[in-house]
Amino acid sequence: MILHELIDYQTLRVIWWLLLGVLLIGFAVMDGFDLGVGTLLPFVARTDTERRVAINTIGPVWEGNQVWLITAGGAIFAAWPPLYAVSFSGFYLAMFAILFALILRPVGFKYRSKRDSPRWKAGWDWALFVGGFVPSLIFGVAVGNVLQGVPFRFADDMRIFYEGSFFGLLNPYALLCGLLSVAMLSMHGAAWLQLKASGPVAVRARSYGSIAALAVIVLFALGGVFLWLGVDGYRITGEISTVGPSNPLLKTVDRASGVWFANYATHSWMLIAPILGFVGAAAAFFAMRARLEIATLLLSKISIFGIISTVGVSMFPFILPSSLDPRSSLTVWDASSSHTTLFIMLVVVVIFLPLIIAYTSWVYRVLWGKVDEASVNEKGGHAY
Repeated sequence: MILHELIDYQTLRVIWWLLLGVLLIGFAVMDGFDLGVGTLLPFVARTDTERRVAINTIGPVWEGNQVWLITAGGAIFAAWPPLYAVSFSGFYLAMFAILFALILRPVGFKYRSKRDSPRWKAGWDWALFVGGFVPSLIFGVAVGNVLQGVPFRFADDMRIFYEGSFFGLLNPYALLCGLLSVAMLSMHGAAWLQLKASGPVAVRARSYGSIAALAVIVLFALGGVFLWLGVDGYRITGEISTVGPSNPLLKTVDRASGVWFANYATHSWMLIAPILGFVGAAAAFFAMRARLEIATLLLSKISIFGIISTVGVSMFPFILPSSLDPRSSLTVWDASSSHTTLFIMLVVVVIFLPLIIAYTSWVYRVLWGKVDEASVNEKGGHAY
């Protein structure tokens, strides 16, 4: 028996769909509080010392957290090549804006304390805000566009044609999803600041985080209503082979209102995802008001898990629908790499993912403890 045949092609495709979700959720959970702290920086910190407290809560860990984003991009490239080709080319300007904002973050960390000038530091503090707010917004906008369908199509020779524009991405539903993303990551950032910071920064983080948690609940509900009433979903009509070649043009697809909710009627257990999204945010609100620091962070993570999982289970088996030519839509069954490639990559993941998680856990254990004004003053402002 050939080794890769130990797991059939259909199962491997589902496993890699799940792993893609794990990586995206891992990025939102791990790097999400970094982005959230950047977004909240102008609001929770009013003096230079307070800003240094907030920045020093994430300064030592943000680089390791961003590995999840890089790993997710690599997994898309290797496991879902058509998805990588369409999304990274179609969303080119949006990706450029995200990269520009993410580049500002390390530069801001390294340069803000190089000169003892209030204007200099204020400029880099706003750069850190942009580095947190812009990616948070655009990631949510991207998800909103995916749910509506992206204007691309495949020619018969599998060439990709994208007929959208950057400003076309900024439609009302996508912006609603973008605001939900900002609120979600701000809640997560506030939960992190409440746990790691002290003094006025933690107090203000608790206040703004409570507002963000309530905003998550409201925006998540509005997103669901909008999706039900104003956004057509996609469904496969006719037969599709779950072990066939990765050719999206071999199926037929149509659009209809409310289709994104069909999976919940067929598989009621999937309702766990949106329930966790709502309950996690509501529980995080009460935990934050009760000053339950660790519980707040865990509940915020549960809410993020539920919200992102809701998108995945609602769309399954679709990964990237096409509004231009529904037949070109990418699904779990026709957008993956070969059987052999998926198996080899799975072996690599099984070996290295536990090592990454173990190392990350060790780093957070070593860096455990609060950041206060006395500790940042001892550093003389040279680090952050």
